[in-house]
Amino acid sequence: MPHFRLETNVPKSKVTPEVLKTLSKAVAKTLGKPESYVVVTVVPDQLMVFNGTNEPCGTGILMSIGALGVEQNKNHASVLYPIIKDLLGIPGDRFVYNLFYLLKIILYN
Repeated sequence: MPHFRLETNVPKSKVTPEVLKTLSKAVAKTLGKPESYVVVTVVPDQLMVFNGTNEPCGTGILMSIGALGVEQNKNHASVLYPIIKDLLGIPGDRFVYNLFYLLKIILYN
């Protein structure tokens, strides 16, 4: 199940349902996964400083089983960064994210 989590100092009032839906669609599209499996979490109002200032900034985590790799990650950034800038006002140079390739584990009783 792909999960994109964004922590930011942007106020909660800017994180509308439309922002969440737009991010969900973008994550599904860039990963090539059905949106029905995508989870997007935005944690606003965080006490954050980036490069010594408290201007809008954020950190993110993108987790997925598959669809992550050097070239794919460049594409993910090119899709997600403009959306985050346009909708939340966080410029690309004030946002960093980590990518985690999840292994599918099946447990049997």
